[in-house]
Amino acid sequence: MTDNARARKLADRIQVVVAETLDRRIKDPRLGFVTITDARVTGDLREATVFYTVYGDDEERAASAAALESAKGVLRSEVGRQTGVRFTPTLAFVPDALPDNARTIEDLLDKARAKDAEVRQVSTGATYAGEADPYRKPEDEDEEADTPGSTDKNEGPASA
Repeated sequence: MTDNARARKLADRIQVVVAETLDRRIKDPRLGFVTITDARVTGDLREATVFYTVYGDDEERAASAAALESAKGVLRSEVGRQTGVRFTPTLAFVPDALPDNARTIEDLLDKARAKDAEVRQVSTGATYAGEADPYRKPEDEDEEADTPGSTDKNEGPASA
């Protein structure tokens, strides 16, 4: 078993090598605008998962996935040549769900902004149901002394 730092460094190097190889050597017409977003390597350095995104519709995504699968051997040999590890990890290409998740979050934030604007618009001419300040405030000490039956707290019992 290796340490996680070595696996992370190898994953970073694999990400760069795959991206450069796709840009320079792979001339498959099915390969669209592919961006390599991340790479992860298992602890034993035997398997690497490469995450990618494709700009375009579902048809272009499927074509790019097929092109990546067909170029897997060339990409793996290039990774082995440039990294110099004893065993070249097998590559698995996985579409990255991050852009879809980000789009979903943006849609939810837009809905929340619209609801906030609606609440703000409804509350512009609204008035309080009761008083503006609903909390009780202590009465002034002068008013307490004027009320019948009240005793001053600082005085003790009257001694005559």
